[in-house]
Formats: sequence, structure tokens, C-alpha cells
Amino acid sequence: MTTPEDPGVFVQISRPEGALEADICTKTPEAGPKNPEERPKKLRRLHPAWAVAAVAFLALVGAAGFRAAPGVLMVPLQQEFGWSTTVLSSAVSINLVLFGLTAPFAAALMERFGIRAVTAVALGLIGAGSALTVLVNQSWQILLTWGLLIGLGTGSMALVFAATIANTWFTKSRGLVIGILTAGSAAGQLVFLPFIAMLAQDPGWRQASLLIAAGALAVVPLVLKFLKNSPADVGALPYGADEPAADAKTEAAPAGAANRSAGSGEALEPRRNAAVRALQVLKRASRVRTFWALAAGFAICGATTNGLIGTHFIPSAHDHGMPETTAAGLLAVVGIFDILGTIASGWLTDRFNPRILLAVYYQFRGIGLLVLPLLLGSSVQPSMIVFVVIYGLDWVATVPPTAAICRQVFGADGSVVFGWVFAAHQLGAAAAALAAGAIRDATGHYTYAWLGAAAMCTIAAVISATIRKDAGRRKPAAVAVASVD
Repeated sequence: MTTPEDPGVFVQISRPEGALEADICTKTPEAGPKNPEERPKKLRRLHPAWAVAAVAFLALVGAAGFRAAPGVLMVPLQQEFGWSTTVLSSAVSINLVLFGLTAPFAAALMERFGIRAVTAVALGLIGAGSALTVLVNQSWQILLTWGLLIGLGTGSMALVFAATIANTWFTKSRGLVIGILTAGSAAGQLVFLPFIAMLAQDPGWRQASLLIAAGALAVVPLVLKFLKNSPADVGALPYGADEPAADAKTEAAPAGAANRSAGSGEALEPRRNAAVRALQVLKRASRVRTFWALAAGFAICGATTNGLIGTHFIPSAHDHGMPETTAAGLLAVVGIFDILGTIASGWLTDRFNPRILLAVYYQFRGIGLLVLPLLLGSSVQPSMIVFVVIYGLDWVATVPPTAAICRQVFGADGSVVFGWVFAAHQLGAAAAALAAGAIRDATGHYTYAWLGAAAMCTIAAVISATIRKDAGRRKPAAVAVASVD
């Protein structure tokens, strides 16, 4: 208070709700300048969310080296050890299953222990699995390295990682960010694939495996230094959040902090076991029809990308007399256009109905697979270039709209739900990788695998089109249903 003898400045002290227990008092700030030009210039600096996104992109590039490896290394391993296509396809299938099933638990672990710690451990597992591959001399050992170690590592660095970064650090431009981060995997394929192919030819596949290990481990220091767990770690709000409203706090909830499902009104326990959290989210999501539509479509997506093209395109091209380095170069071109297509898909997802985008993507992919058997030959024809461009643009363009629907329908559970949807993606990829290998051993060619995949894409397009048009606009009701135990 003030007196006539001792005039001073009256300062109002306010005690926010809940501050009594924490013994916290805060000073009510003075009103800022009304003229926008008088605002501090530091508010115009690059938001830290973009720096985190850049490091996350590099981490995905480093983790993507193995995704390009099986198709290139399969033939050299067969020539050295005499293993069948089915045996090597089994190792890839184990990898893809763990790649998928690890994803939802990794999302929960990131909430529990932080994005940085989980990412660093995942990159370490990928590096260890790739390096130990040079010591294998029996088929069960390739199941351990390619399958178990790299499967767990890549699963923790799966596309759910991109969704977690976008949902934690951004409230605006999420679709674009997911598109850019998803393109990191394509960029990894683009960076590693030509070198892996050359090393596999001379001096050999072991040096190619060591290159993959080096690529994964090289990113770990950057992750530990610059990949922050949440905006709260740097005293910021998510990108696009104007004020620390309740919704913004939910979006930016740091690892280990209580999360709140939109519309449910129930806070999750801050120290809940990650496995329990993932399973409980699955229980809630499984009661919503949209979850099953997304999972079915994404299973077919995985079957027609990682499972078939990613694993068997190079061996199939080799069957038609095409050199492995040439086929690897074609997959690298797929990676180039994958980057463009995924970023464009993220931009489109921010502006158009994601279910329509999914239906279009799947149908175009099916058309490409239908004509692929007619395009394969000993040399690269212009029609093959057209296929590579179209398939590249469509490769993982499905990710931004799928992640957007998960977020719209399931609120704060969206990242973990996307993890389960991605698990379906990888289960489909594993089944397709194994089935295509068996078809090749039984018939001597991959034709039936390509045609079957084309038919599945049409099914995925129909499933995606049946997702309710108002799924996003009815978010409160949908989440309320999904949140009932």
C-alpha cells in the first residue's frame, strides 16, 4: 500500500488457483504495448520447434539405412551362404513385425521417458544390429540381427516418431511437418541405397552393413544435444499456439506429464507404465470403427511398400536380367519422389478431407502395381521411369492423412493410436514380404504377388472412402466414445 508521505508503486499480487499448495505467488504482468511494432523482436526468432523437427529429420535419415538394405543384400547373401529367398524373407518379416508392434509402445515410452532417450537407444540398436550382421554365418543369426535388434530399433524410430514430434511441438501445420519428417525415411533410402548397392558389389555386403551402422550411430550425438522432449524444456509453447490455454498445454505435455484426452475430461496418470498406457489406448480405440478402417487400409499400405517393393523389387528386377545397381538406382529415384510426394501430401492434408486423399492414393498405387509385371525387363524403359515417378509420389503419401484422422478422432491419444495403426502397416508388410518370397520360390517369378497387391490396393481405397465424412468434425463425440473404459 502507499502513504502520502511515502508514495510508491502499488503492485497487485495474485495467487493462481492451486498455487497455495505449491506456495507460489506470481506478479501480474503489466499490459504489453498495444502497437504491434513495439513488441520485442525476439518473438520473431525461429521457433525452436523447427530446430527439433530438423534434428528429428536427420534421425529418421540415419535410421532409414536398413530400410534400403534387404533388397540389395538378399542376392549376395544367397550367393555366399546358399540361403533361400524364404529364409531371408523370414528375417525381413520378423523385422517388419517388430517394426510395427514396437511403435505404439515406443510412443508411450516417449511420453514416459522422453523423446530424446528413446530415440538415442533406438539408433543404438540399429547400429548394433547392422554391425553384428558382418559376423553371421548361420541363418538363425540373420534372424537375430536383421530381425530382432534392427526390428526393435527401427520400430522405435517408426513413423509414430514423426507423429509424436508433430503433436508435441506443433499446433499449426501438423500435416506439413508429418509430411516432412516422413520424407526423412525416404531421404535415408535415397542417401544410403546407391552406396549400399555399390559396396555390396565391391568390396562386399559386409562393408555395406557397416555403412548402415555408421549412419545410425552418427546421428546419436545430435539427438542427445539438440532433440528436446517438449516445448516446456525450452520455455516455449508449441508452434502456432498463441497463449498457454488448456488445449495448448495438452498438446505440449512433456514426457511424463499428465495428458488429458480431449473431450474425456480424464487426466492420465503422469507415471503410468508405458505398456499399460499403450494397451489401454488400444482398448479404447478398438471400440471405434474408424480405427479398424485405418488399420485395414494401412496394413495394405505396408504390404505394397515395405513388404513388396522395398523387399522384392530388386530381386524381381534381377530375375528379369536387370543389374542390381540399376534396380537400386530406380528405388533411389522412388525415394526422391517420395520426399516430394509426402511433403505435398502433408500440405494437402492441412487443406482437404484426408479420407478422400487416402482413397485416391491407394487407387493410384493399385494401378501402378497392376502394370508393373509388364514393365520389368533387362533395361530401363521410359514406361518404367513413369512407374517409378508415380509410385514414388505415392509411396508414403498415406501417412499425413492417416495421422491427421487419428488426431482428429482420438485427441491426445492420437500418437499412440497411430502407433497401433502403424503396427497394422508393418504386419501387412511382414505378411507380404514372406508371401512374396514363398511365391517366388514356388513359381519362379513374382507376377502373382504384384497382381494380388494391386487388388488389395483397390480394397484399401474402398475402405478409406467409407470412413465417415464427419469423423473430424465430430471429434468430441468420437473421443468420448473412445475414452470409455
